[in-house]
Amino acid sequence: MATISSAAAVSFSTFPVKLTGKSLSGLAPNMLLSSQKLSFDASPINLTKTSARRGWVAAATLRTEASTEGRAEAETKVGSGSRPGVSLPFRVGHGFDLHRLEPGLPLIIGGVDIPHDRGCEAHSDGDVLLHCVVDAILGALGLPDIGQIFPDSDPKWRGAASSVFVKEAVRLMHEAGYDLGNLDATLILQRPKLSPHKEAIRANLCELLGADPSVVNLKAKTHEKVDSLGENRSIAAHTVVLLMRK
Repeated sequence: MATISSAAAVSFSTFPVKLTGKSLSGLAPNMLLSSQKLSFDASPINLTKTSARRGWVAAATLRTEASTEGRAEAETKVGSGSRPGVSLPFRVGHGFDLHRLEPGLPLIIGGVDIPHDRGCEAHSDGDVLLHCVVDAILGALGLPDIGQIFPDSDPKWRGAASSVFVKEAVRLMHEAGYDLGNLDATLILQRPKLSPHKEAIRANLCELLGADPSVVNLKAKTHEKVDSLGENRSIAAHTVVLLMRK
């Protein structure tokens, strides 16, 4: 048990600082001072630079231990690894995906076949929107990304419909105790124009997510003819999701 006199004089190289019971907390506002952790007697002690530093380290350690105990009460066990470690009222996730466009391949966006002279080069069906939606949900749950759960090194995912990935992400979301609050997605491509297809894409996305259309938003942007996106050589998507505790 460390003992510090209420009238001890501490010298830090050039100036003395007098400590009293009332001034201790003012000297170290970030220390945890507790009658259970520190005690005082009437015997003055002389603290050198080294012993003063040790005292500050000891107090910081006590503060860390108390903080750890508080966090432990708020945390829950992960269990199988599919559930978030901390129970929060809501969670936010962001997803991003990009695919190269190649001639002669189908262009599938949000589960809808879009007429175009080229499509996405990918291990599965290359649905850039559904891939980033999956990553956003997994990210909000604190889980590995889509490439780890559905690796492109596994032959069974070759040519697979990305709706399979979305359904699994939704299952994990519900298993963790969350519902979709809202989703906002942005597609970035120079061609083709998506205006004629946006509602069909959004409707299919809502069905896959089991969500009301009012909480699913979809935007499409060109890349002003800049780099591979603007030159019709690739397509990208961003998605942000908010998950709400059931």
